[in-house]
Amino acid sequence: MTRQTIRPTDEHLTSDDLAICQRVLESVCKRQGIAKASDEETRMAAITIELYRHGVRSEWHLTEMVSAARALRRPE
Repeated sequence: MTRQTIRPTDEHLTSDDLAICQRVLESVCKRQGIAKASDEETRMAAITIELYRHGVRSEWHLTEMVSAARALRRPE
């Protein structure tokens, strides 16, 4: 029998997890003036989920890291 290891990044997010990510996303977008349904909001949402899946569970830390990730964006 093959044993399969489940990594934290493979686990499903609960409604509580998603609520935390939503609050963080809304906070970052409001602070940085990112429009709803914009490409930038979608990018910030993906970063938020990715960081959360990698173990950043504190809303404060998550908010700071998502904000910092936006600052690292290369000019287009």
